[in-house]
Amino acid sequence: MGGIFQSASQRMQEIAARILREFRRVAVVGISDRPGRDSHRVAAYLQRAGYTIIPVNPNVGQVLGLRCWPSLEAAPGPIEVVDVFRRSELVEPVVDGAIAIGAKAVWMQDGVVNERAAAKARASGLLVVMDRCMLRDHASGLADGAP
Repeated sequence: MGGIFQSASQRMQEIAARILREFRRVAVVGISDRPGRDSHRVAAYLQRAGYTIIPVNPNVGQVLGLRCWPSLEAAPGPIEVVDVFRRSELVEPVVDGAIAIGAKAVWMQDGVVNERAAAKARASGLLVVMDRCMLRDHASGLADGAP
């Protein structure tokens, strides 16, 4: 595991597993208060799985029975993982916020890829996952060592 011939996909999976195992406080940036939206479903699932959810969206007052915060900087800490439900081109300011609050990881959900933001996060010591779903990875047993 972790050899020099490891693919980028394998490395990303290992990082995802580590995040799911080691961190429990997740800020969901771009969360919706509509139950049919992916951001709401993922946050609700993670909450049921025992993660502490910190909703972040300046346009939502409350979601999942929790106060929704206008920004990462306004949210109560510590925040360990920043789960991003924003378009790829809007990720960089979220990463800046994650760095500013001392988050440990940034997780960009399915379809969200921003190499520049990822490089900035890694340069600041954050773990980075792109284009993966926290719900799917957790439900698959990845946190428990499943492939």
